[in-house]
This record gives sequence, structure tokens and C-alpha cells, in this order.
Amino acid sequence: MDDRSYMEQALALAKEAAQEGEVPVGCVIVRQGQIVGRGRNRRETDKTALGHAELEAISDACKNLGGWRLWDCTLYVTLEPCPMCAGAIINARIPRVVYGAADQKAGSCGSVCDLFSMAYNHHPQVVCGVCEAEAAALLSDFFQRLRLTLKTRPKWRPKQSLQEESDEMESANCRIGSACPDCGAAAMQLDPGKQT
Repeated sequence: MDDRSYMEQALALAKEAAQEGEVPVGCVIVRQGQIVGRGRNRRETDKTALGHAELEAISDACKNLGGWRLWDCTLYVTLEPCPMCAGAIINARIPRVVYGAADQKAGSCGSVCDLFSMAYNHHPQVVCGVCEAEAAALLSDFFQRLRLTLKTRPKWRPKQSLQEESDEMESANCRIGSACPDCGAAAMQLDPGKQT
């Protein structure tokens, strides 16, 4: 298989993520022609900032190969890695990274910054733009649908404003114990014999 074929596997995982309401990013890790790690975004599902496709795939590959050094693997991901994932790639010693769409907001392989060119002890080779149109279209469609959903969803409204909450707390402080230091009002003393 070639880079495009492996990226198509990552795109399939990205589509699974989108079906579950996750940002559609998928990742596979390949060693000697075999996929040894798979991952997709699960931040919303797992309620964790660490739920990125690359981290899941790296973890899966490490478990499958029995070690943390992935020095003879290639990572394929549909979106340019963020700083957290680029750091994980460096730490896992992955020598080659292939991504689809660039990420102008968080991409750390050249778009916003290039962590792989910094003075770390490991410098992966990067290939960008493999299946770029497909990866970008998945992301664009997902966010377009999300914006439509957010427009029709009722807006969240707090029970009360922060000022109302602050006033309520101040009022409660005035009723308990001694005179209120803020407003000077005499406070009501609690009778220890009465249940409140």
C-alpha cells in the first residue's frame, strides 16, 4: 500500500468520529506495511482534552508493539498535528508523519509553528497534502452542520447573573453572625437551640 491507501484508512476513522459528533480526525500508524495503531478523535465522547486521534493511535501502537519507541513506523493523520500531538510524535520517536489537511489555527508541523524543526532530539520527516481535499471537505462539512445545529438549538441561559448571586451571598452574610462589614447592617443572631 502507498501513502494514499493508508490515508484512506485514516479518513474512514475520521468519518466514524464525525458520525459520533466528534471533529472528524482519524489516524493510523503503520510498521512494515501493517497498521499497528488506530485512533480517532474522542474528546466529546470521553470528556477529555487528550482525546486526539494521534494520541489514541500512538497508545494503540505502543500496546500492540510492546514498547514506547515507534522508531520504524509512519503516522498518517487527516489533519496536521497540534502541539500536543506533535510532542507525542517526538516522544514516540516516530520518524515519518503524513497528514492531509493543514491546520491554520493549531498546526504544529509548519502552519502555525514547526515543532519538528526545533532543537529537540528527534526530527520527523513530514509529508503534507495527501488526500488533502477529502480531509478538508470532511472538516468543512462537519463544522457547517455544527453551525446550523447551534443556530437552531436553544441558547443556554444562566439561572441568575453573577451580580444577583453576589447580592444573594452578601444578603446571606448580613443575616448570619455579627454586623455586615460591607453594608453595616446589624445582623440577626442565630439561636443555637432552633433548627434552621
